[in-house]
Amino acid sequence: MAVTNITSGKVLFFVNRFLSIAGLCFISQWSLAAVLPEDRADVLFHSYDGGGAEISGPSILVRKKFGEHVSTTLNHYVDNVSSASIDVVTTASPYTEKREENSLSLDYLQEKTLMSLGYTQSDESDFEASTFSMNISQDFFGDLTTLSMGYAQGDNIVRNNTDASFIKDVITRNYRLSLSQVITKNFLMAFALETMSDEGYLNNPYRSVRYLDNTVTRGYTYQSEVYPNTRTSNAFAIRGRYFLPHRAALHGGYRFFTDTWGINANTYELGYTLPYDEDWIFDLTYRYYDQTKADFYSDLFQQPDEFIFLARDKEMSTFTSQTLGIGASYEFKRNGTGILKRGSLNLNYDFIAFDYADFRDVSVSALPGEEPLYAFNASVIRLFVSIWF
Repeated sequence: MAVTNITSGKVLFFVNRFLSIAGLCFISQWSLAAVLPEDRADVLFHSYDGGGAEISGPSILVRKKFGEHVSTTLNHYVDNVSSASIDVVTTASPYTEKREENSLSLDYLQEKTLMSLGYTQSDESDFEASTFSMNISQDFFGDLTTLSMGYAQGDNIVRNNTDASFIKDVITRNYRLSLSQVITKNFLMAFALETMSDEGYLNNPYRSVRYLDNTVTRGYTYQSEVYPNTRTSNAFAIRGRYFLPHRAALHGGYRFFTDTWGINANTYELGYTLPYDEDWIFDLTYRYYDQTKADFYSDLFQQPDEFIFLARDKEMSTFTSQTLGIGASYEFKRNGTGILKRGSLNLNYDFIAFDYADFRDVSVSALPGEEPLYAFNASVIRLFVSIWF
C-alpha cells in the first residue's frame, strides 16, 4: 500500500500537542489583573526537527489598543512541513506541505471585567479548520483573584489528496475554567479545568494498522485505521510561581489528562528564571510526560478487523517524553522615545526525547512483533523579536 501524502494537520497536531501540554498551555499566561494587552508586535521564526519530520515557518502578531476599553490582535502563522517520519516511510511516500493560519481577536475591558472574542482560520491541501472562541475574566478581592471562563468551537474539514470525493467533517468544542490567585507577595498559583469534545471523522485518512498474515513474506499486511466518531477529554492543571531575591523565580506545574478512548496522561514541569544585569533573562525548564495507550490501539493485530475500532498511530500508544528547555531574552531601549518604547530579542531551544513502550520500528527487518521499540529525539527552536510601541 502506498499513498502520496499524510495529513500535515495531523502531524502538526502531534507536534503542537506536545508543546502545549508541556507548557501546561491553558494556564501558562498569568492573568492576575483585568488589563488590556499592551501595544506590541512580535515576529517569530519556529522550527521543529525530529522523527523524520521538519516543520518551520514565520509568524507575525500585532496587538493594538483603541482607547481605554478595546484592543485587537492580528496573527499570521505559517508552517512548512517536510516529512519522512516512521509512519510515512513504512506505508507512504515522503511529502511536503504548507499550512497557513490567520487569526483575529478582540478584547473589551469594563472596570474589572475583560471579555474576548476570537476567530482563527487555517488551510492546507487536505485539512481546513475554523475556530471561534470567547473568554471572560473577572477580578475579585482587591485584584488578588482572577476567575476566567472560556469556550471555543472548531469546524474542520478533512480531505484525502488521493481521493477527490473524500470529504469529512469534524466539530470540536472546548470548555475552560481557570482561577489565578496571589497567595503571598512572592507566591502565585493558578488552577484550570478543561473539557474537550470531538465529533466526526477523527482519524487520519492515510494511516493504517497492521495484522498478522502468513501468506506474505514479511508476515503482516496493512488495513485502514478505524476510530470512534466521538471523543471526550478532560484535563486538570495546577501551576505555581515563587519569586526569589534579585528578581529570580521558580515555577512548576502538573497536568492530568484523561479521555473516553482510555488514554491517561501526566505532565510534570519545573523551571527556573534568572535575570542577569538589567537587560538579560535566562530560563531553564524540565518537563516529563507519560501516557497510556488507547483501548483500541495495537502495534500488531492478530487478524484483519479484529475489533470494531483499530489504531496504530504512535500518538495513541504508551510512551514517555522528556523535554529540556533553555531560553534567553535581551531587552533593549527601555523607556524609549518615539514609536519604539522598548523591545526584546528572545531565543528558546527545547530538546525532546520520545520513548515508545508498544510501538515498534517496522523499518528494521525482524519477525513481526519482535522489531525494536521506536524512539526518537526532536529539537524545537523559537526565535522572536517583540516591539512595544
